[in-house]
Amino acid sequence: MAQQKLINGIRRWRVGLIVLMIVLVTVAVTLTPWNISNLSSHPIPVQSYAEALHGIDNLRAQELAGMNPACQLQLMTHDKKVDRVIILVHGYANCPQQFNELGQQFYDLGDNVLIAPLPHHGLADRMTEEHGLLKAEELTAYADETIDIAQGLGNQVVMMGISAGAVTTAWAAQNRNDLDLAVIISPAFGFKQIPTPLTAAVTNISPFLPDSFVWFDPVLQTNVTPSYAYPRYSKHALAQILRLGFAIQTDANRSKPAAHKIVMVLNPTDESVNNILVMSVVNKWQARGANVTTFEFDENLHLHHDLIDPNQPYQQVDMVYPRLIAIVNR
Repeated sequence: MAQQKLINGIRRWRVGLIVLMIVLVTVAVTLTPWNISNLSSHPIPVQSYAEALHGIDNLRAQELAGMNPACQLQLMTHDKKVDRVIILVHGYANCPQQFNELGQQFYDLGDNVLIAPLPHHGLADRMTEEHGLLKAEELTAYADETIDIAQGLGNQVVMMGISAGAVTTAWAAQNRNDLDLAVIISPAFGFKQIPTPLTAAVTNISPFLPDSFVWFDPVLQTNVTPSYAYPRYSKHALAQILRLGFAIQTDANRSKPAAHKIVMVLNPTDESVNNILVMSVVNKWQARGANVTTFEFDENLHLHHDLIDPNQPYQQVDMVYPRLIAIVNR
């Protein structure tokens, strides 16, 4: 009888151990980002202003049929290579028009300015589900191609992006040594609606679930402004943005970012972005000895997530733009 109890006890211990191992493996797999090793850079920088213009033509040829004219590629050029070129990268669901006014101010300062639509963005049909097709690989290709072109537009290359555009800019900062300055505004490495420890799990699981499109404003729906931005977001697209963010975080653990200088711009009243994950990336870069600084907007401004678009009803661009221009000029 005693021997049988011992055998049964050993069996229960083995079963318990197996169950524990399964749980631990499941947790590890779920909480570790998948499929991020192939998001590498493939630079082919142009050698002249003429080659840059040819690259611009290629970008325009890639634009989708049915683009909103306000959302097509914008090149503000002084008709030659100048001292500095600014690449402005708009946020998810928006388009180049978001940065038009700030781009004009940089142009008036003597810079060439390139604002290209992100993949699957800028369609006149705001209810399109095209943006649900967005992939992290497309964002890296976008960053490579715009920086390649920028080499022929300016002696110094600056990339500035917000939200998904900021994640794209952060990836460029990690990978491109021909990027002189990266200004990363409220990057979407994570969202406040998702608990920080579960961000990887959501990123991993989302592609296996049917995509769904959610109103940014369930009350206003299609009446939300600006009128050229998509009024809904795709859960699959957000997962791809997070996936790119995890690739950056993983690379930041292993190597110093390639950009010469990085400024992380924080908005303490951002209603969307998880600033804990943003600072985690900053800390990793600084630990590697990178030239990384932070700028934080005054909390009393009560800025919303989209602090760039002058057509947002809550815009304060008269407060925001001078600070961003000062960051680039210092």
